Amino acid sequence: MTSLDYQEALAALSERGRFGIRLGLGRTRALLHALGDPQLEVRGALVGGTNGKGSVLALAGSALRAAGLRVGETPKPHLVTYRERVQVDGRPIDPAEFARHVEAVLGVADTVARRHGEPTEFELLTAVVFRHFAEARLDVALVEVGLGGRLDATHAWDGGVAAVTNVDLDHMDRLGTTIGAIAREKAAIIERGDRAVTGATGEALTIIRRRARRVGAPLTEVAPAPIAASDRDGIEVDLPRLGRVRVALRGPHQAANVAVADAILDALADAGIATAGPDARRRGYATAVWPGRMELVTRDGRDVLLDGAHNPAGASALARALDDLRLYLSQGPVTLVTASMADKDVDGIIAGLLESRALTDATVIATSVPMVRALPAAALTERWAVLGAGRVGRIESVADPGEALDLALTRPGPTVVAGSLYLVGAVRARLIDDPELLDPPPIGAP
Repeated sequence: MTSLDYQEALAALSERGRFGIRLGLGRTRALLHALGDPQLEVRGALVGGTNGKGSVLALAGSALRAAGLRVGETPKPHLVTYRERVQVDGRPIDPAEFARHVEAVLGVADTVARRHGEPTEFELLTAVVFRHFAEARLDVALVEVGLGGRLDATHAWDGGVAAVTNVDLDHMDRLGTTIGAIAREKAAIIERGDRAVTGATGEALTIIRRRARRVGAPLTEVAPAPIAASDRDGIEVDLPRLGRVRVALRGPHQAANVAVADAILDALADAGIATAGPDARRRGYATAVWPGRMELVTRDGRDVLLDGAHNPAGASALARALDDLRLYLSQGPVTLVTASMADKDVDGIIAGLLESRALTDATVIATSVPMVRALPAAALTERWAVLGAGRVGRIESVADPGEALDLALTRPGPTVVAGSLYLVGAVRARLIDDPELLDPPPIGAP
């Protein structure tokens, strides 16, 4: 029986955040070895890339579950509860199970620290993931890379399939300032014996090809699936061997993600890991859910569109999707509620959002989230005033995100919440009542 309750386990894990991000595999491998190498009990796909990783997991995972398989997934970051980061069959890990695994991992952390340095929060979480997945006796795991690939903690695991969705400029302070440098970091997840998949193009694709050849990994290259139709609730695409397929994720960028997901399923089948047939794929793609990413919620008759859009490529994708969706959304001018982390390319995100015709004459409400890394609302307002002058309507500053949402919902027309997944998570918690996302209070709390 664990001596930690859920809140204590979460606090103990989060406290490790003081060690920051320290890329390297030594600590994670040592943690896993001290726990009996649970990662060796799990096979599946490791998915890296700049954007689209979560959508690919959602699509592939939905198809595999439709095939009757037991699937583990690691979507990140979480939106409402930390437990979302460890899922089996689409459900977050139970609070008591989370506490038990955290306690076990913390029990070996000090020993690992003496030789390898203090493990970080994400490294400990990675050990929790594989310990839980091993005990859950999965048929297949879909694991999302945290940062980069080569030195990310998840790369301590080789599941048999490695995928790189795409490569764009992000996390340049750690991964490099060029597409080539970032591509080399991401391509490194492809190991000898793997089957590899990519949706990358240009210089990044050349580097991924070179890595696959070097390690002798068969590489499947995919282009976005042709879009046949789109509406309020998703798109329809044409996929090889499947024909016309419904995809229940919004935005034209999902044509690229479903192509990568479909190729990953092919690779998993070729590797003898897991098989999702044509019918399961069609059902899975048509029922896939990816919370907080182009998610449409109706509140008091008004449409609220939630999307992270936390880097320039993601912002551009939202801009294109919003223009496609505008016809199907509630009438009236758009109100954008937006926040950002200070270490992000804020100007690039704003420029990406401004590509949307639907934001012409929109009201922009700049806000912030209660995090050390968050950009203050006033500073974000200043950037919008510089870049959005003459391209949007009013620009307002509301420091509290709850008050920003309340103000937006008094305005006619649809509300778009974007620029930070932390903001999306806070808004989603208010708009959607999901009992599975409710965490237990600390023991003894009133």
